Amino acid sequence: MTISVDQLAKRFAQHYIFRGLSLQLALGHSYALLGANGSGKSTLLRIIAGMQSPTKGSVQYHNAQGTLIENPYQHISFCAPGMELIEELTLAEMLRFHFRFKPILPGHNIASIIDTIGLQAAQHKPLADYSSGMRQRVKLAQAIFAHTPILMLDEPCTNLDHAGVAQYRQWIANHSQDRLLIIASNEEREYDFCQQIIKMEDYK
Repeated sequence: MTISVDQLAKRFAQHYIFRGLSLQLALGHSYALLGANGSGKSTLLRIIAGMQSPTKGSVQYHNAQGTLIENPYQHISFCAPGMELIEELTLAEMLRFHFRFKPILPGHNIASIIDTIGLQAAQHKPLADYSSGMRQRVKLAQAIFAHTPILMLDEPCTNLDHAGVAQYRQWIANHSQDRLLIIASNEEREYDFCQQIIKMEDYK
């Protein structure tokens, strides 16, 4: 699977946050979108994911045979700090709900994911009672442990302590090698393993 980004531009009011951006993104490779706050990296990630429209340009997904994929959403897992969780649900309920729509990575199930993220003691509590760091681990788990070829992460270590960051990096090492991984970040610990760097300042 490949993603073709052709001459993307995004404008808010009269100001372009980026323009003339073309990329070829391939399965089995990892990419870091870098830039300061407000540089457009999160916006670009949402556009590539189909969650936001560009002002100009296009994004196309193709399968291994080169055929255009019209609705790529089932192939994408996405995580961002602003994502909402259903706070009335417990962790176990939330994961069961989420994985009705995306398959779980082979070798895992709901119980093993809860064990892996280290929230066994809190699995029957409503997510409303979770700390910001616990919630971020849940958001990451929903994306990383879904069996999808494309994984997109926006500032994945937001609200994580040192143990949470180490956990995130281990999950990426274990579960992203054969995927197309895109990380929007301005912190090296979130992306220093990526093969290709894309600097938003190059597209102003």
